[in-house]
Amino acid sequence: MVDRTGAGPSRREQPTVALPVLGSGPVPPRRPRLGRTLTARAVLVTCAVALVSVLVTALVAVPLAIRGVERRDAEALAAQSRLAAEVLRPRLDTTRTADEERLLRQLRAQGIGAYLIRNGKADRPGLPPRLVQRIAEGRGVSTRRPLDGRRTLIEGRPLPGGDGLVLTRPLSGDLWRQVALSLWLPLLAGLAAGVVAGLLLARRLARPIRVAATAAARLRAGDRTVRVPVEPPDEVADLAYALNGLAAALATSEGRQREFLLSVSHELRTPLTAVRGYAEALADGVIGSADVPATGRTMLAEAEHLDRLVSDLLALARLEAADFPLEPVPVDLARLAADAEPTWAGRCAAVGVPFRVEVPDRPVPAYTDPGRIRQVVDGLLENALRVVPPGAPIVLAVRAAGADPAAGGVVEVRDGGPGFTDDDLAVAFERGALHQRYRGVRKVGSGLGLALAAGLVRRLGGEIAAGHAPEGGAAITVRLPPDPYPTRTSA
Repeated sequence: MVDRTGAGPSRREQPTVALPVLGSGPVPPRRPRLGRTLTARAVLVTCAVALVSVLVTALVAVPLAIRGVERRDAEALAAQSRLAAEVLRPRLDTTRTADEERLLRQLRAQGIGAYLIRNGKADRPGLPPRLVQRIAEGRGVSTRRPLDGRRTLIEGRPLPGGDGLVLTRPLSGDLWRQVALSLWLPLLAGLAAGVVAGLLLARRLARPIRVAATAAARLRAGDRTVRVPVEPPDEVADLAYALNGLAAALATSEGRQREFLLSVSHELRTPLTAVRGYAEALADGVIGSADVPATGRTMLAEAEHLDRLVSDLLALARLEAADFPLEPVPVDLARLAADAEPTWAGRCAAVGVPFRVEVPDRPVPAYTDPGRIRQVVDGLLENALRVVPPGAPIVLAVRAAGADPAAGGVVEVRDGGPGFTDDDLAVAFERGALHQRYRGVRKVGSGLGLALAAGLVRRLGGEIAAGHAPEGGAAITVRLPPDPYPTRTSA
């Protein structure tokens, strides 16, 4: 921005204005430690999930696989027992034949125990008597039970004449190890897939956070042009929107601060220039004795202007403090307007401006600080008198906020001046906004009056609004509460 006063640096030369923050010194970079970064934690979590999944899969799959192996062995043994029984059915007699011996040797060579039962007795020991009796009674047997201390599959088939055939196969005791050895490769592949998925997920989650952290660091360093790309998921998009909004808000706020400081510096410089010029003229003896009183009055007026400006700045600064003095009490707003009428009627009449007070014929109670609200009224009337041309009216109106007198009170200052545009209403109470907009166009003040009035009203628990007046100019409406609420007058 080009300096309009000719005494300040341009925008290019202006340093970035930053609010001081406690502990805002340089932050040393921290070296990431194992398990402290989001990527490491995501990988650890996914690895843990994959490991748990692998263990659960193993606990479920291994017993199923073992039962499958045992069922397959049982079905194979049952088929062999049926086949052997069919082979032996026509040949079995009291003596063994060569075919029987050959069949038994083949079965035993396969790790199958073969027992022939003749006349209710097994050809060799090892079978439980009840099982032999069952076969002798002509009933088949298909079971699992311990034999010689080992779990064994038993398949028995009865033959005519009380004879029969029993085949046994011990179950392997290391089935768990065999099945685990067959499953370890798929389980390891699942674990590796979990690790890879964790890495990819961690990189995907950490990337927008790293981008946001970089953007925040640039914002902290004063770069207000930084923007974060908005991308899914919704949480990341919300973070990007928040950072982009923060950057825009900071840029706007700092721009307004610069404009405000330039405006204030201009307002301070104008009376200071006049005071210094007259002081130099007095010191050099340029001003004659006849002109000294007029010069003194001019310097006094400029000094009073400076005093008002500095007082407004101090009041605005103190509004943000927790110890800002407020003494709210029940107040009759109609009485307050009546007290202000003589002062402002005389001032307005001196410049040819009609002044009117509109009050009801009954009290308008409100709960506020009478000194502070009178300060607000005086400030609003001062602003109106500055811009209203001769002949245009100024109105100070007081009314109840509602049909019930206990609803609080409203104080309104209206004028017949140039008024506000619709765009002005949104920034009417921002420091220096209207001053910057209309400087050089029409008479303006320091740009602090409306901001100070708004701050005081809000600290008193009230509301303030700008609008259009029926007299053709601006209307400032202040609504004050009817009852004491401690939260309204707290910092």
